[in-house]
Amino acid sequence: MTIQTANAQSDIKKINDQISQHIANGNSAGFAALYTEKGMLLPPGSDFIRGKEAITHFWQSVIDMGVKKVKLDTIDVEPMGETALEIGQYTLGGGNGETIDKGKYIVEWKCEGGQWKLHRDMWNSSIAPEQ
Repeated sequence: MTIQTANAQSDIKKINDQISQHIANGNSAGFAALYTEKGMLLPPGSDFIRGKEAITHFWQSVIDMGVKKVKLDTIDVEPMGETALEIGQYTLGGGNGETIDKGKYIVEWKCEGGQWKLHRDMWNSSIAPEQ
């Protein structure tokens, strides 16, 4: 299958908008459905999280901790055939409009079933820990 890599950045932006909607709606399963079958999270302070069930549980725990809003700002997308590499910045917000976290991320995207899906998802905070 050949995919159009020219539209990778706009396609990924649309999916990032879906991620924001899933978080706002508390829909961790909908968010997890945007990952490949072998999708993997690499969150800070944690081991690998593999597979959609584990990804669903992870994002549900984030929602349960009070994250109600996510803003994803893509800085660069580098398409490479049936994969693409995205670098960006994120902001997580709570129900009262407060910023919970902000930082940077890198996602390896993969075309699965004709759709771009998150394959490897890694991020870390830009907020220095309190001392």
